[in-house]
Amino acid sequence: MSNIKEKLFTEFTAPTTQEWLDKIEVDLKGADFQKRLVWRTNEGFNVQPFYRREDLKDLKAVDSLPGEFPFVRGNKKDNNLWFVRQNIVVDDAKAANAKALDILNKGVDSLGFQIPGKDVSKEFIATLLEGILPQYVELNFKTCQRHCVELAKVLVEYFKEKNYPLDELKGSINFDPIGKILKKGKDVTAVLAEATPLIEALAELPGYKCINVNSVLLNNAGAYIYQELGYALAWGAEYLNVLTEAGVDATEAAKRIKFNMGVSENYFMEIAKFRAARLLWAQIVKQYEPKCDCACQMHVCAITSEYNQTLFDSYVNLLRSQTETMSAAIANVDSIVVTPFDKPYETPTEFAERIARNQQLLLKEEAHFDKLVDVSGGSYTIEHLTDAIAKEGWKLFLAVEEAGGFLAEALKGNITNDVNTSNDKRHAAAATRREFILGTNQFPNFTETSDGKQPMECCCACGHEEGELPVLNKERLASEFETLRLATEKAKKQPIAFMLTIGNLAMRQARAQFSCNFLAAAGYKVMDNLGFKTIEEGVDAALAANADIVVICSSDDEYAEYAIPAFQYLNGRAMYVVAGAPACSEDLKAAGIENFIHVKSNQLETLRAYNAKLGI
Repeated sequence: MSNIKEKLFTEFTAPTTQEWLDKIEVDLKGADFQKRLVWRTNEGFNVQPFYRREDLKDLKAVDSLPGEFPFVRGNKKDNNLWFVRQNIVVDDAKAANAKALDILNKGVDSLGFQIPGKDVSKEFIATLLEGILPQYVELNFKTCQRHCVELAKVLVEYFKEKNYPLDELKGSINFDPIGKILKKGKDVTAVLAEATPLIEALAELPGYKCINVNSVLLNNAGAYIYQELGYALAWGAEYLNVLTEAGVDATEAAKRIKFNMGVSENYFMEIAKFRAARLLWAQIVKQYEPKCDCACQMHVCAITSEYNQTLFDSYVNLLRSQTETMSAAIANVDSIVVTPFDKPYETPTEFAERIARNQQLLLKEEAHFDKLVDVSGGSYTIEHLTDAIAKEGWKLFLAVEEAGGFLAEALKGNITNDVNTSNDKRHAAAATRREFILGTNQFPNFTETSDGKQPMECCCACGHEEGELPVLNKERLASEFETLRLATEKAKKQPIAFMLTIGNLAMRQARAQFSCNFLAAAGYKVMDNLGFKTIEEGVDAALAANADIVVICSSDDEYAEYAIPAFQYLNGRAMYVVAGAPACSEDLKAAGIENFIHVKSNQLETLRAYNAKLGI
């Protein structure tokens, strides 16, 4: 048998990297390899189209094991269990309790309660947690920062009265004054003094985290992945410094820190982000000389992004959040919150919340993701991405430390301004379709209407006024297109864009399809056609259809023949648009043609201009 195997292997010679590259060059037929196949990421490094074992030879983290320092391969050795978490905004303790008990029977094993600070009391908590056994359910609480210590004391007293096994309870209290600085623009550094009393109040609950790094705020504000990673590390290090300088033991301090991180649609990069985060955090904590390596573990709750969610074609949000959930699960996080698909325009319905729960249960019960320990380990691509993004995140972390630390940078507004700059860049990229938003700036649903849906306004349960510091801009990536489309809906007449297709069959069809997608993003009714024999026939058909916009779709060479006569025959009875950027563009402009749409057009600004011309 061994001889047969030896013969099989000797018949096939393993190709070298250069041989692969030579083959690719042939298949590209002269096209530029760097432009066609190398991915230039927003994170500051390039990703090659393929990787081989030799690309990992210098990566030390590849040799580590799951459950062992530096935990790049996860904190667990024998499974990949994570908590399925659902958050509840608590307006009424009894109603929230009933909802919690209901969803605990539907697959949830982690609850997040957002409680108004004014309601924190023994009676309120007793009503809220009635019938919930905390030794079997992870409990997470969020309230006004100044009421966190009070909440901790109430919880400990309640658990002791109920004789629950305190050492077995797991959960968290979301204390994060620095996050308030970024979100509300108020200097609340005085509240940091509550950190030590909070840890002391939870001394009898060793399984409770209470110092939180909410880098999900950055994710929802459009931060690039390396920014969320680097800033999250600096954020966590700032809390470690605050705690240890206040006399808290480094081991205890590290064990009380929890990271609530966002996860966006960049599938492989997000897997790498969480792996790199554990790797780097372990190295940071190690410098504080904790008593055990377990203190170096990073504990992460992953929350699917709100930034890339859309109001129109909202069921596409399910596709986004499903891949995001997969990224988080494969990356071995501790718990996951799936943001309901309808979050952009309404308080999530029971249906949307059920779907969100089931997205995680699908991965557990059907795909068995909870059974696999570091399934991505050893993947040449993911190992490379882990190393590359770790380097970029570390650079940012060091830059923040050299500038005085995360708190100092937050108070200067530098963190907020940097993330907001990234948000602006991403909106600009979406406007020119360099960043696609499926169903919004790319392949919109031609016939969809909002049906009264309006973007949800951001609110804060604590109700504090915003301060003088800059705040994070949480404007979703699709928001400007949605504003444009909603304005179109309110117009007295829905504009009709008519495709005057003529000439070369392949080119006219391609340009008509492009133009329909381009213009439907503004909510225009688009009318494609099989083709016309003459421009007069096409223009007459457009006018008969009551078209507001006539788009001539043909080949570059044929525009010299068709474009100007069609423009003259239309004679201002509708807006005239040329699909493409032909070599004869200057001649067309000289004849009075102003409107051109093509792949390099700024779609958002073009559509805004068209709306203005149409009186919308």
